[in-house]
Amino acid sequence: MPSWPPATLADPQDRLDAERLRVPACHDDPDWQRPVRARYVDPLELVWLATAHRLGLHLRRDPAIYSMTDGSGLLALGPRSDLDADDSLSQMVLHELCHWITNGADSFEQRDWGFPLWDNIDVREHACLRLQCWLATRHGLRGVFAPTSGFRQYYDKLPEDPLQALDESEWEASVTRIARQAVQRAQGEPWWAALSQAMEASAAIRGVLAPFLPDYRSEHEGDELPALWSLSR
Repeated sequence: MPSWPPATLADPQDRLDAERLRVPACHDDPDWQRPVRARYVDPLELVWLATAHRLGLHLRRDPAIYSMTDGSGLLALGPRSDLDADDSLSQMVLHELCHWITNGADSFEQRDWGFPLWDNIDVREHACLRLQCWLATRHGLRGVFAPTSGFRQYYDKLPEDPLQALDESEWEASVTRIARQAVQRAQGEPWWAALSQAMEASAAIRGVLAPFLPDYRSEHEGDELPALWSLSR
């Protein structure tokens, strides 16, 4: 047992008062109902929910789908219970915004950003991942904003410069061409101011958390996963 300094110990009178005194009825009304005046929101999620709103999107949860836009500003995402441990609302909002930028401003008015209904991976999907990586890498958040699902295998292969091709294939030539155009498009309105503020705020949150990461321990028994914030790639 540690030897606690006297200044850290409670006054012995405290225990005596606890045994002797009874709380006044005016402070312990059994019929009182606590008012709920606000909702706790994860700080990073607040940043990206606000960013979606600034860009004309409103987010709703839908257990019947994974993600969907309806062409009127609705962005529907599946429930949190369907996500992996390293998934976040923020990461998914950024990914959807990158789809919009990559597919052009007018894709806002099309369901699912104008993606056709086929099973093949659209070349614009990989271009979107490169834009997502480019935005995140600029602020040291490449790992924090990595995509979910099977697209992570492509994202993790991207070089330090996310706009450089992985090989000399026609696929990569098309992907990088579209990605470079998307990066140029992203740096204009309506996107750049909102994205820049969101990324800067996200990086600031990471900076605040950095001193605490070495001492982070999960509240879930047996959970050895590091905090997402500790990832660089």
